Amino acid sequence: MKRYNFKEKNKEVRDGLLCTEKTMIQGEPCIISIINDVTEKYKLEKQMAKLERLNLVGEMAAGIAHEIRNPMTTVLGFLQLTNNDPAQTDTTKNYTNLMIDELNRANDIITEYLSLAKDKATDKSLQSLNSVIRALYPLLQAEALMENKQVRLELGDCPEINFDQKEIRQLILNISINGLDAMKESGVLTIKTFKTEDEVVLQIKDEGHGIKEELLETIGTPFFTTKDDGTGLGLAICFSIASRHSAQIDIDTTKKGTSFYIRFPLKTLMKQPFNLAEK
Repeated sequence: MKRYNFKEKNKEVRDGLLCTEKTMIQGEPCIISIINDVTEKYKLEKQMAKLERLNLVGEMAAGIAHEIRNPMTTVLGFLQLTNNDPAQTDTTKNYTNLMIDELNRANDIITEYLSLAKDKATDKSLQSLNSVIRALYPLLQAEALMENKQVRLELGDCPEINFDQKEIRQLILNISINGLDAMKESGVLTIKTFKTEDEVVLQIKDEGHGIKEELLETIGTPFFTTKDDGTGLGLAICFSIASRHSAQIDIDTTKKGTSFYIRFPLKTLMKQPFNLAEK
């Protein structure tokens, strides 16, 4: 068997396994070819591999973050004491301030790192995804206007689902800020929600240059980033949040922009009916 890509009538590219067999039909030599569509299988395998990597990093996060923070807190405390020393020169004080800033930055990274923990506590409740997006809109719009960009909302009629508001806010902010950063001036970031038969879908679409195909496999990997000042934890945290909400993140990218689809399954996230048998 060999792996091939093939196009369907709707021009969608799919993954397939090609199997060929030589045979004789009515005395004529023939080749029988069968293509088995394994697109969904490969997609599931990629998602499972990514979740395994995130789970491994999450397990490490809780273990080492505490051990790193203890000596950092001690160093930070002594630096702050030194900074208050009136005998300190301006040059030394500048160096001390620089070290304090770097320690605070390191502490922020550790805080983000802890968000990857698989068993991180969540506070889920039944609420409206659209309400969270509307509350974030002024913040995102202000961020966009600073660079002559825009944020557009296209919110559909969606049922309430169970989620942790703080975590979903973080997910929306992380992906939206990345989308704004990817666009040139006058670009539009579109945040859309809609309901399918069994999902509530959040779509965040930018008008950037797209993601290179060779980078798609590494999207969401902790500490992988294409930004000079990035930590590589933003999208990794988004995938961890999605996993804790039994949601799935799909990415559709072209040279005209990228869409992130966060799919929340209704079966697991809607309020379950009251069962008298449990009384």
